[in-house]
Amino acid sequence: MFDVLTDSFRSAINKIRFSDDEKSLKSALENLKKALLKADVHHKIVRDLLRQVEIETKAKGIGQVNFLRSLKTNLTTILTVPGRQGFVFASKPPTTVLMVGLQGSGKTTTTVKLANYLKLKQKKVLVVACDLQRLAAVEQLRQLCSANEIDLYAEEASTNPVAIAKNAMKKAKEGLYDVVLIDTAGRLAIDAELMAQLEAIKKELTPDEIFYVADAMTGQDAVKSAVTFHEKITLSGVILSKFDGDGKGGVALGIAEQTNVPLRFVGVGEKVADLEHFIPDRIVSRLMGEGDLETLAEKTSSIIDEKQAKALTKKIKKGEFNFNDFLEQMEQMKKLGSMKSLIGMIPGLSQMAGKLQDVDMENSVEMRRIRAMIGSMTKKEREDPELINNSRKRRIAEGSGLSQVEVNRFLKQFHNAAKMAKKFSGKKGMQDLQNMLSQSKHAHLR
Repeated sequence: MFDVLTDSFRSAINKIRFSDDEKSLKSALENLKKALLKADVHHKIVRDLLRQVEIETKAKGIGQVNFLRSLKTNLTTILTVPGRQGFVFASKPPTTVLMVGLQGSGKTTTTVKLANYLKLKQKKVLVVACDLQRLAAVEQLRQLCSANEIDLYAEEASTNPVAIAKNAMKKAKEGLYDVVLIDTAGRLAIDAELMAQLEAIKKELTPDEIFYVADAMTGQDAVKSAVTFHEKITLSGVILSKFDGDGKGGVALGIAEQTNVPLRFVGVGEKVADLEHFIPDRIVSRLMGEGDLETLAEKTSSIIDEKQAKALTKKIKKGEFNFNDFLEQMEQMKKLGSMKSLIGMIPGLSQMAGKLQDVDMENSVEMRRIRAMIGSMTKKEREDPELINNSRKRRIAEGSGLSQVEVNRFLKQFHNAAKMAKKFSGKKGMQDLQNMLSQSKHAHLR
């Protein structure tokens, strides 16, 4: 998600890779300054960051290691402000969160993304439709909640968002919900009426959190709006939406320090699973192109059932992985989010993530063809791939509307993938995989 910035940091670090004099340090800092300003990082933050990196690098000795260490330390400091990280649950449920922001910021979609994030953590979530200002806002929320099996509270006839919020809290307590997310009204610009409505809801509910949803694509305007909201109703966190868009990304490096409100989550794609909690040291690791295996592991563990994983591993070890297992794994992958986001978490592969652009692996032509082929197989063929001979291949090709060449290619790829999975399923195989990831992590500066 930080493709441009990561490339800039790599370029700056390489400026002093083979040279350790003041000229190379000056060149690296100048290179970094241009890149950060171009990425829309606030000029004061850029100035303070580079000054501190220069002082520390000179004090410890000019060289790539000291430059890199100072850069990482100071970036982490900039991204860290007093306050909570990720999602913090109240001591007594339900945890109540007021979702606020300007119209068009992606607030409603982000509310559903956050609900899904919590749902994957086995929490019972109620989303409340209190945006009565924007036409079709309630219907949009209803459709999103329905598509992702999330509970929604809405009142068709009511025109009073405060009363709706109050009634929703009563339902949440009776239904033993863990979290209540209240989608409030936005405006195209901040006005007195909007703030009065938010203050009224806040007074009625006394929410545990007030999250401001900022559109990353609006750059420094997002920061200015967040500051105003914080002055009026006191925010506890910021969520940056549309971070996968055409924005320059620099707003993420300054919004916490400029608003003095912690950045809690970032939206990194269009899928409902494309929401990540913002933990400064992990984000800095990704900025440096070192990946973020911790977040990747947490994402994976939230959707994979341990018993099912063990059963699947046994099947792989025995060479019994079949097409039903394949489809099931594809469904699980959908819950992890965009492929670009996942690839960016693997050490050494951040450059590849940038090249993926907005590739939708699930809805790609290749995936549609694969689903068509598997859909044309019999129940026995799905369970036992070894049954598929030439005559069966012809029937599958005809049933899926594809050529036998395409069917043969897919079957070959499937068998190769199954063999590879079997190879890595043992203890030695996992060690080999870890060694491979470790090597790629240390190669990111080359």
